[in-house]
Amino acid sequence: MAFGADCVQGRAVLLFNFADRPGVTPKSHSSSRAGLLYALSGFALMSMGDGVVKTMANDWPALAVAALRFSMGAFALALILRIKEGAAAFRPANPMLQIARGVCLVIATVCFFSAIYVMPLADAMAIAFLSPILTVVLSGPLLKERVTPGAFVAMFVALIGVAIIVRPNLLGLGWTAFLPLISATFFSLMVIANRASAGQGSSLSMQFFMVAVAAPVLVVVAGIVNIAEVPGLSFGWPDWTVVLRCAVIALSATIAHWLVYVGTMRAGASTVAPAAYGQILVATVIGWWWFGDVPDLTTLAGAGLIIASGLYLWRNASEEQGSEKTV
Repeated sequence: MAFGADCVQGRAVLLFNFADRPGVTPKSHSSSRAGLLYALSGFALMSMGDGVVKTMANDWPALAVAALRFSMGAFALALILRIKEGAAAFRPANPMLQIARGVCLVIATVCFFSAIYVMPLADAMAIAFLSPILTVVLSGPLLKERVTPGAFVAMFVALIGVAIIVRPNLLGLGWTAFLPLISATFFSLMVIANRASAGQGSSLSMQFFMVAVAAPVLVVVAGIVNIAEVPGLSFGWPDWTVVLRCAVIALSATIAHWLVYVGTMRAGASTVAPAAYGQILVATVIGWWWFGDVPDLTTLAGAGLIIASGLYLWRNASEEQGSEKTV
């Protein structure tokens, strides 16, 4: 269940964040193929949700959209968690860690929403795919995990790709061109915090704790900004279409995460992981079809470097897991 999580949570972290466990190994070729189709459908739906977010660029500020979006998710998750696990499930084992997860989610989401408001969807998403590489590199100093030299090489190559994509946007947008990079960084920190909180509750309660922090933080910050009448960030009551689109985003994220989960169970994490990069293709099509954004060759080259770096890390991780199982 991912009702409280935004599409940004399901992004490239799926390349490295699915743990090997019983039931993930594919049972047959047909099961593997079906699982891959489930995952591809889920990733495509995530990009469609991002496209819906971009349609609200001229209707409501990104901060307000995120506040409404996560408030809906928090309410739905609280109701489901109460029914399925009872009142005891609402007590976190490590409150400070849950707060850290929620704050990272707030910053990652607001920055990504703001990025796709002002940048072509494919550009913002390509840069956001830096997050799994950042996660691998940062897991060394923060989680004391082993980081191979290849991870730093992949990081360097991916940053070149980011620089290539950001360069033309930097001239017109200024510092806001770095919003997807900030989003990727805090998303990576959130993933690391997720790993640190493993085993402290069910997946449903872990999801709730994160949005239970994110929703009120967003509501309070949005309220303060609105009272202060900050230019470009203040807002009035939303049109009913904005409310409907926020609900669509929440529902589509839930369905997308379920599809990816089912796909992973049927085909295995190593099979569905590269399918995550299909999001960039779908985002490119949506950007061209809905918003008239056609990426140039330079942008495609930068995205290609980021994708190649991510696939390199995924391939190395798969080979290491295979060697460990053989030994």
